[in-house]
Order: sequence, then structure tokens, then C-alpha cells
Amino acid sequence: MITMEMIPSTNNKKPFDVKEKFYCTEGDTETAFREAETDENVVLQNEREIATHVISVDDDPSLNPWTFRAFFIGLGLSAFGGSLAQIYYFKPQTILVSLMFLGIISYVIGFAMETFIPRHGLFRYLNPGPFNKKENAFIIIMSSAAANSALATEVLAVQRLYYNITPNAASSIFLLFSSQMLGYGIGGMMRGIFVSNSTWNLNSRCCNLGILLYPSKMLYPGVLPLLSMFDAFYRDGIEARRRLKVFYVVFIAIFVWELFPEWMFPLLTGLSMFCLAVPNNATVSRVFGGSNGNEGLGLLSLCFDWQYISGGTNPMTIPLKAQLSSFIGYILCMVVFVAVFYNNIWESQNLPFLAQLLFYENGTMYNQTLIMNSNYEIDPALLAEQGLPFFAGTWIINLLSSNLGLAATFTHLLLWNKDDICSAWTWMNMNTLRCWHASFDWKFWTHSGKREVPANTEDLDPHYREMLKYPDAPNSWYLLMFVLSFVVGLVVIYKTSSTLPWWGFTIAVFLAAVSILFFGALYAITGINLSIQTLVQMIAGYLHNGKPMANMYFVLYSYNSVSQATLLLRDLKIAQYAKLPPRAAFTAQIIGTLLGAVLNYLLMNSIIDSQREILLSVQGTNIWSGQQPQSYNSQAIAWGGLAHQLFSYGQRYQWVPLSYLIGLVAPLPFWIIHRYWPRLRMDYYYIPIICYYIGALSAGINSSVVSYYMVSFLCQWWLRTRYPRWFIKYNYLVGAALDGGTQVMVFILSFAVQGAGGKAHLIPEWWGANQGGNYDRCLSL
Repeated sequence: MITMEMIPSTNNKKPFDVKEKFYCTEGDTETAFREAETDENVVLQNEREIATHVISVDDDPSLNPWTFRAFFIGLGLSAFGGSLAQIYYFKPQTILVSLMFLGIISYVIGFAMETFIPRHGLFRYLNPGPFNKKENAFIIIMSSAAANSALATEVLAVQRLYYNITPNAASSIFLLFSSQMLGYGIGGMMRGIFVSNSTWNLNSRCCNLGILLYPSKMLYPGVLPLLSMFDAFYRDGIEARRRLKVFYVVFIAIFVWELFPEWMFPLLTGLSMFCLAVPNNATVSRVFGGSNGNEGLGLLSLCFDWQYISGGTNPMTIPLKAQLSSFIGYILCMVVFVAVFYNNIWESQNLPFLAQLLFYENGTMYNQTLIMNSNYEIDPALLAEQGLPFFAGTWIINLLSSNLGLAATFTHLLLWNKDDICSAWTWMNMNTLRCWHASFDWKFWTHSGKREVPANTEDLDPHYREMLKYPDAPNSWYLLMFVLSFVVGLVVIYKTSSTLPWWGFTIAVFLAAVSILFFGALYAITGINLSIQTLVQMIAGYLHNGKPMANMYFVLYSYNSVSQATLLLRDLKIAQYAKLPPRAAFTAQIIGTLLGAVLNYLLMNSIIDSQREILLSVQGTNIWSGQQPQSYNSQAIAWGGLAHQLFSYGQRYQWVPLSYLIGLVAPLPFWIIHRYWPRLRMDYYYIPIICYYIGALSAGINSSVVSYYMVSFLCQWWLRTRYPRWFIKYNYLVGAALDGGTQVMVFILSFAVQGAGGKAHLIPEWWGANQGGNYDRCLSL
């Protein structure tokens, strides 16, 4: 029998069992191992077991995050991360600045300051003592808040590239501030719903409810490598030193390796035997090519560049159920894309195979300025002269599948997570609202932040239970942030001549608030984030027909608010796992977000000045690409200016909006089958993810797909079920080292040889570096 470790409760009334004995259930497709000698040799089956076995639950309240050293390193890394994120925005593959990368750099700097700076005189502020876990968490939250390319820079980039408009610096900065902070305000106010465990406290007049943060089921798997790395850095003992040694070995190895695929031997980005065997065949290039942006589907290509394998999400961290669903979506994507193109649906063969731009029917780029008047609105007479634009057929499938996935999310969560969703809205009754009104204190600076500890803590997440000792950031702080952002946003949309009216702005904010519940829950459970961009673009298109500029601003204040709220909740989850006090997390998020926004703006202008022609081209290069501003602009024109002509019933792309209706019913057959034939395990599939990934290969470098799933199934199935002890100790740690080492090298190369700081210095052309075409040697189309 396993001895259970009992940790005293915060309220000293009842102990809480942190480590529970559990066994594999026969028939579970994720269960292939049964061994109960030790906890480390048991296959982890659910979110609570992962959260309490992979990362430590212990807390040391004596650790202080409020040090000058933490602010010093945090501000420096925020500047660094904000710059890097904006560079990645103009890359051919969507890549995020890794949390592990920021965590590693902050640890190295902090440890160096602890080791080499004296602790007397003025130096004691830079080295107050040993660099601790909470300082590191504070720095990571600050720098990760900065390390995101603000969507407002996308609006500004489109204006510069396609409208030849350069808004003044003041209005641009306020646009960035308001759009970034609005989502924080919404997410913060709703955390009264989201951040508490879904348990009624019967001893209180008000109910403390929640769904998206504190419950164990809201795992946020993407942050687990970071916390696993923390345990390696800050826990003592032989085992901790062994794990740290593994981390350093992997980090150094991938750091050196990335020099080859990123610069010396770029063929390793996508090694395709088909391209090497038949280098001059267009069909082979479209289906098997994928080493360059918008080249092909990358079928059976092998990628040896971890930057692209782990570009969006680390394959070692996403749960197997979500991985399987996305894999099914990818297979369907390849079939559908080939079928659409070679059957010439939507005149696809007249257009590039993969592209995000608008085209004339003959395949030449559409000149959008020729159909707009001086107010940047669509002129019907000019439109008649130019004709309606065309999208690449694969991009239409991307729009259609995105809509399928978004609509399916609502139905899927209502069917499979009905109780959680319903509990999140039980606050909407007069008794609770009166209670909130009575307890609300507008003097936000005087709020103590003390939280009442529930009488029964057994159902609480153990990490959340440890956090109850710290003062919370009150709702009034987030309300003030929301009000200020809302008012500034209203002023900005008129000062920048956005053509978006005040009522459209209000609807955009309302849509964001509703969407956070559903898409935030899906992200928290699976680690996969679905974008609502196409949904809000469609709504904006019908609300503000003929106004593409209004469409861009509507998307900015709706879609971006959801994204920012999700990031806020993710960072608060990091704080919960690391036991960082909520007020420290709040401070770090605000400072990092504001600083990052300013740096995003400066880097965006610099890159556009130096790489303008490449950003305007269809394919770009292996280093720079304008695919994201191209996509944003073309959809703004299509939805904002031509929604009725292109997407209404009976028009060319009518199935794009109609796909919402199909998506709403898509999860129903699977739910019905599972209800009557549960042994078929239809509950194992996330239908929204399958639908969404049907269009996932529509842009960027696609040679990494096979390598991604090889790594994911190796880790999340084979290692987890065959070698659970190794999985618990090293899986997330190795994932952190791979991400960290890769992004350090990519950052160095971006400025040293790839042109982020000016002129590029590519490796001289040789067989493994085909600088005059696609690196995998497939035909350039």
C-alpha cells in the first residue's frame, strides 16, 4: 500500500491529501501500464494527477518577489521579449516567444547577480540574497506579458503597407495601450466567475464560483514545462541536481544544433525525398514541399528544426486526446486542400496554391486601393470596374474550417461540460448581484484583498489552497483598467478615422466578454487556442458593410480582447503553480504589457522600413514574410468591404458563413453515439479541434507536421505509458530545454545574419542551402 503524504490545510482544520493512489482503468486507450509499487511508476490519467505529480505543491511564504533585482531583470527581459515577439510576427511561420526561454534567461541573469554582485552598500539592491523561485515567476510574467506582438501593430502595419497611411505616434501608442489592456480588464473582472473553484461556500452570503483558472481540470498544459523547470532549478537534493544536469545538456545541444538548420544547412528545415527525386514537378512541390513559406503541404517531409516543430505549441506538452484530434484534422486538411485545388473549385487553379492575398481571376494581385474612395470605403462604381476579388481556394477552406471549429466549440462544451458552463453563469441572479454591490468598494487602493477560506478544502485544487493565504487583487483594480481602456478606445477610434462607430465598438467588447468563457475553457483544458478572428470579422462585415477599416478595428477590440484575457488567465495560472502572490502577478502583467506595446510599435516600423518589398510579396523568403498582415488586410477587405457580394447566400463563398450552422451540429452525432455506445469512446475526440485543423496548413512552413506528431506520440503515448517515471521527471523539463536553447540561438541569428538589424548575411549557396529557390529543392511556383 502507498503511504499518502498529508499536507496541513491553510485553515488548520482539515488536512488535504495531495498524493492519491490511482490505478489504470482497463479499456482506456491512454492506459497501457499497470504498476503500483511507487507513485512515480503509475501512469498519470487526469489533470489533477498531473498537476500534483509533475510539479511541486509546496510553498515557502518567506520568499519575497518584491525586490529591486526582480524589477531590474523583469524590465530588461520585457524589452528583449517585446522586441523578439515583433520580429517573429514577420516570420514565415507563426512562432511564439517561449515561456521557457524567458525563464531560462531570467534564471541565468538572476543566478549571476546572486553570485558575482556584492551584498553590501548600494549593491544590496541588486543582490538582496539568493535568487528565489517567486522572483523568477514575477520576472517571467512581466516579460511574457511584453513578449506578444500586439494586434494593434497588425492594424498599423496594414495601414502602412496597403493604405500608405502612417498614423501619428501618440494615437498609435494609445491605440496599443487601450486594445491591450481592455482584455485584461474584462478577464480580471470575470475572474470572480473564472478563478475560483466551482464550489459553493455555504457559510457565505455570496457564492465563490469559477471555471477557468483554479480548478484542477483547467490544467493549462502549456505552462507545465516552465514549472517543471522551476522544480529543477530551485529544489535541493541529488535528484534535483541530476534533473538540472539533464536540462543543461539538452539546452546546450539544441543551442549548437540550431545553427545548422537556421543558417548553415537550411535544407534540414524540410527534408523531402520526393522533392529531391522530382525537383521540377509542380504537383510534387504543392503536396510534398514545405520548407519555405506558402510552398506546399509538407506531406512526409521531415523537419529537423525545433523552431518550427515547436513553433506554436510544444508537442511534448499537449495532452494525447488533443494531439489525436489535431492529427485527424491535419490528415483531412491535406485531402481537402488537394481536392479543392485539383477540382478547380472557386477557380483555384488560376491562383497560387497557398496564399493569403486577394487576386484577380487571372491570378494577379488585386489592387484594393482602386476600389476605395478617399474615406477608405468601397465605391460601387470603382468595384464594378475592377470586379470582385478572389481568394486562394485553400484559404477559403481555412476560413470555412475556422468557422466550423468556432461554432462546434459552443456545442461541444455545452454537451460535455454543461455543468461547468452553467455554474459560470449562476452569478446572474439578483441575490448575488446585490451581494456584490453591497461588498464592492470603489476605494480600490484601500482593499485588503483577504479571501475567506472555505470550510471544506478537500475539493479545492491543492495549488489554489496554498494561494488563499495571500491578498487577492480586487475586482475594482480590473474595473478601473477596463473603464480607462474603454474610454481611451472610444477616443482613439474617432481620432484615427477608423470609421468604426461607438456602437460598433461596444458590440465588439460585448462579443469578447461572451467568447472568453467558451474559448478560454477549451484552451485551459487542451492547451490549444482557437482564434475567433473569422467569427468577429464576419459579424463586423455585416454590421459595417463597405468599411474595411472599421472591420480591422472591430476585430482589434473583440478578438484581441479575448486573446489578452486568455494570456491574463494563463499568467495567473503560472502564479498559482509558483505560489506567486496575486498582487505581484497583477503588477508584473501591467508593466510588461505597457512596455511591450511600445517596443512592438518601434520594431514594427523598423522592419517595415527595411523589408517592405519582401513583406508585400506572395511567398516572402525563408526569413521574412508578410503573411500575417497580408491575411489581416485581405480579410478586412473581403469581410469589411465585400461581405454581401462574396459571402451572402447565393454568392461565390456562401459556404463560409453557412459553415457556422454545420459546426453547431457537428459534435451532436459523437455525443449521441457515446451516450448509447460508450465503449466506442467518442468522448475521446475534440470535434472543435478536428474541424479547426482542417484548414491548418493554409500558410507558413508546413514541413514540420510529420516531425511534430512523431515527437508528440513518442512523449504523450509511448513514454507516458511505458516509462511513466521518466515522463514525470524529465518530459516537461526536456521540452523546456529544447524551447529555451532554440530561441536563444534564433534570437542571436535573427540579428547577426538574418537581417533583423539591417542587411541579411545568408550562408553562401551550396547543395544544402538553395538560396535561389526552395530549400527542399522543390520547384518554386
